[in-house]
Formats: sequence, C-alpha cells, structure tokens
Amino acid sequence: MAQQAVTLITGASSGIGAALAHVFAAHGHDLALSARSERDLAAVADAIAATGRPRPHVLPADLGRPDGVDGLVRDFEARGLEPDCVVNNAGFGLVGAVNELDRTAQLAMIDLNVRALTDLSLRWIDTLTRHRGGILNVASVAGFMPGPGMAVYYATKAYVVSFSQALNHELKDQGVRVTALCPGPVPTRFQERANMGEVPMASLLEQSAEDVARAGYDALAAGKRLVIPGVICRTLMTMTSFAPTPLVLRMGDARGRQRVPQARNAASP
Repeated sequence: MAQQAVTLITGASSGIGAALAHVFAAHGHDLALSARSERDLAAVADAIAATGRPRPHVLPADLGRPDGVDGLVRDFEARGLEPDCVVNNAGFGLVGAVNELDRTAQLAMIDLNVRALTDLSLRWIDTLTRHRGGILNVASVAGFMPGPGMAVYYATKAYVVSFSQALNHELKDQGVRVTALCPGPVPTRFQERANMGEVPMASLLEQSAEDVARAGYDALAAGKRLVIPGVICRTLMTMTSFAPTPLVLRMGDARGRQRVPQARNAASP
C-alpha cells in the first residue's frame, strides 16, 4: 500500500508551531502534527479542517523522553505516513543562572532542542530526497550570541543554526532544502511560562507567530539556508555580529538580570 506523504510539524500545539501548521496547510500540504498535548493538537487540527483542508493527523509524543522520537516514528509509520517535509519546532528554554538551575533539566533541554531535532532531521533523508522535500528547523536569534541567564538555551540554538546551514550545503544537490528559521521575540507560551518579564527593545523586535511562520515557509520554499524575520531584528543581528564578545556578554548579563529574578522554566506544550 502506498504511503501518504505529509509534512511533519513538531511542537505544533500552539505558538509558532500552530502558526506553521496553518501556513503549510494553506499552501496545500497534508499534515501530521506532534506535541505533548493531544487536546491542543486536536484543536489545531480541527481549526485547519474548518478551513476546508484535510484534517491533519494528530500524533501526541513527548520528544524529550529517551524513547520519544522512536515512539513518534513508529506511530507515524504505522499510519502509513512518510514525510515530504519535516518541521522541527519542539523545544523549551530555562531562564536563570546555570548554577541555580536543575542540572537534569538543563540536560533535558539539550535532549529536546538538539538530539531530537538532529534525529528527525537525519532519519528520513532518503525519503525527503525522493520527494525533493525540505527540513525547517526553528532556531532563534539567540543562536548568534552567547546568552548569560539562558546559557544552555542559547547554546542549543547556536547548534541548530550551525547544523542546519551545514545540512543545507550537504543536501542541496540532492534536492533537499534545509532552512534555519531564527525569530526574535514572539509572544507565545514560551515567554509566559518563563516569566521572562520586560525584555529591553522587545516591542521593537517582537513579531507575531503568524508573521514568523510565513517567513519560515517562504524561506524554505525558496531554498534559503537561513532567515531572520523582521528588518529591525536582522539589522540588530548584523550589528551584534561586529560587537566584541565581552560587550555582548555584558549586554546579555544585563538582559538576564532584567528578565527574571529567579530561575524559571518555559516548555513547549
């Protein structure tokens, strides 16, 4: 029996992930949506179906668990699905000094933000090549600088930026597009759950999840290896790239102190 080609989107129950689901569906993609919350995923799937598009497959999974990716893949394949695109959006952040945060939780952040993303990027390369599909990895402008107060989170996003660009270079001759989507501040559950407080210049840099999702889709469709949505955000990142690292670290330390008085956790649903 022929398998159904779908776009797999992780972390799709809210925020940027849900917005990406709507954008891909609007462009004619059949979808498989994954996140921890089956109820929230079902709500996104129902909203897409209400637009006249096929209802996405709902595949609840906790990708942060050691067997999370394997379980998702088994469920995916048991339903007769195969990916033509993979969108890695699942992730979470921890706010606070590394010596104040739980070490196990910080390692779990690496497991989800790095290990699971890498696994899902590599697992279906043959299938993506056959479909001439793509991989959209959601990174962050945090990936371009060190981040005191969110040190491990920033480091995980630096990995995603580097890995995605290298993967784009390696796979483009096979017809597989790989794009790193690097948004600035976006008002989602991430910030709410982190209790991040007031972030300097956030009102200038902030974009909606819908605008970020559209920028990510357009960049992937065009085969771009990297996209930073928003003119102001791109300009700031360019300026930061020329700043001395000690200055960037001091700025990050000041942001961290202003963001939150104590360690907080922000997890994708």
